[in-house]
Amino acid sequence: MTTTSINNDNSTNKTSCCSPECCGGAEAKPQPAEDIREVVKERYGQAVQAVLKGAKPSCCGSTTAQPLGGTDPITKDLYDAHETSDLPEAALLASFGCGNPTALAELKPGETVLDLGSGGGIDVLLSAKRVGPTGKAYGLDMTDEMLDLAQQNKAKSGIANVEFLRGTIEAIPLPSNSVDVIISNCVINLSTDKDRVLGEAFRVLRPGGRFAVSDIVIRRKLPDSVRQSMNLWTGCVAGALMESDYIDKLKLAGFIDIDVEPTRIYSKDDAAEMASSACCGGELTATLNALDGAVMSAFVRARKP
Repeated sequence: MTTTSINNDNSTNKTSCCSPECCGGAEAKPQPAEDIREVVKERYGQAVQAVLKGAKPSCCGSTTAQPLGGTDPITKDLYDAHETSDLPEAALLASFGCGNPTALAELKPGETVLDLGSGGGIDVLLSAKRVGPTGKAYGLDMTDEMLDLAQQNKAKSGIANVEFLRGTIEAIPLPSNSVDVIISNCVINLSTDKDRVLGEAFRVLRPGGRFAVSDIVIRRKLPDSVRQSMNLWTGCVAGALMESDYIDKLKLAGFIDIDVEPTRIYSKDDAAEMASSACCGGELTATLNALDGAVMSAFVRARKP
């Protein structure tokens, strides 16, 4: 990691970034894929520690998480209270998603579900309840802190038909044709090799299997300053695909019956909140104007023939 200013002091769990490279200024340069992956891992690990100390999930893993009384335009109000009332509180606190894929994936008893980037495990646990004891829910994550927390939440929940796997979404550690449904919650946008992610998703799905993910999607072209910002990448904005590109990549992977359904479209004020939680914010005024209405949470559906 040669170009990031992430603060490694876990006692504060905040970024120390006000350089153009981090904040999306004119000097920002494209980041190598391996650097982005390592920063994502580091920031999500720090974010877990932050929320468990009383901060609120913010902008898909931002380490400047807000107090629990605050709000975040991406992560707020994703789950109904009755869905999560019998789950460990830590599972909800460590949710950095942008939607509720389990509510929209139409899961059926007996199905096998895989959550790409499962984090603290909330969507895996909810999926396991929906598919019942004859089904199974896998969670896949690359961050040790997330996996440790997910295992704790599994134990506390008492839900048995759950298994958490260590690995990346670009190389899913499951056999081909072994999964009925793939879900994901605001994670695919973080990958620098989305073609490989979608290809792997297609591989592990059984014929007729469903791809049903919540993700951040871009509605129009974003400024290069946003695309090149490390902090905004780990905050779910810079790495997101344009809607047309998402559809094209799903087709290329072999999927059919593709649909992108907007669930939230973010305003300029929302964009300002996302940017300030991911970085120093003050240098991004022009970028915020470009972001107004350009970013949305969406439910992306597709099917393997």
